[in-house]
Amino acid sequence: MTGVSRRTVMAGAAAASLAAGIGAAQRPPSNAARFSLKYAPHEGSFASRGGRIEQIAYAADQGFTAWEDNEAALRSVAEQTAMARALQQRGMTMGVFVASMPKWAQSRPLLGANDGAERDAFLADIRASIDVAKRLSATRMTVVTGFMDPKVPVDIQTARVIDVMRRAGEIVAPHGIAMVMEPLNTRTNHPGVYMQTIAQGYAVARGANSPGVKILADLYHEQIQSGNLIPTLDTCWDEIGYIQFGDNPGRNEPETGEINYARIVQWLRGKRYAGVIGMEHGNSIKGRAGEEALVAAYRRIDQA
Repeated sequence: MTGVSRRTVMAGAAAASLAAGIGAAQRPPSNAARFSLKYAPHEGSFASRGGRIEQIAYAADQGFTAWEDNEAALRSVAEQTAMARALQQRGMTMGVFVASMPKWAQSRPLLGANDGAERDAFLADIRASIDVAKRLSATRMTVVTGFMDPKVPVDIQTARVIDVMRRAGEIVAPHGIAMVMEPLNTRTNHPGVYMQTIAQGYAVARGANSPGVKILADLYHEQIQSGNLIPTLDTCWDEIGYIQFGDNPGRNEPETGEINYARIVQWLRGKRYAGVIGMEHGNSIKGRAGEEALVAAYRRIDQA
């Protein structure tokens, strides 16, 4: 190779490789049909495709425009930054992460207890989560309002939960962030939790009276605990800040259980819902076949 140094060749090759990598990260989705709503997969939805960043890229290629990660606050700053960069490069919206992780095995915290120590610890978690939310460009973060304290009357616990949520709302609202309280079912998954229905979340959100305190409507949990999904959503709509899907029984993708998600999507579209819909469920089939079935199920309900 005459007149061209090895250094010049290597530099050119490196530049070409970098340009190819940037192009791959910024290319439009390979599947031209983007979903009409912001369904958000999570790590594990497409496990066969690689690690977290590879799964984000694959999700974008299938037309998904959002992502959620319950454990994001527990990850290193470097991991959070890498995830945020991957989402930004593919034009994806970050959904929820858990701002204050409950101690499930210990049935804690008790936010309605006589001792205020766990309420103070909860508020400390909320303060720490603001930096995480900003790093990820997230405007919603999940909170669980703890467990029932059998020693304290329910109405007293409710007053204390409202109070601590109002205080937490004062922390997050100035940053354009809302906590979304997740009601959980007690019949299958979470016996003993305080907040068990969307209606109960509505009462707490109304009591807190803060733009930083809303409800996470996980329809898997609500179907088990109360049912009557669309009328409940309609009644509580002003306080609902986030939605998650998952069919029942099994907590897998839509069309594997009893919930008519195609009808719910139609209703949400009629409400002009523009927020994220978390895919808070597993895949009914293992491996790549299950991943393909997951995408196909969302295609069908999205086109209904």
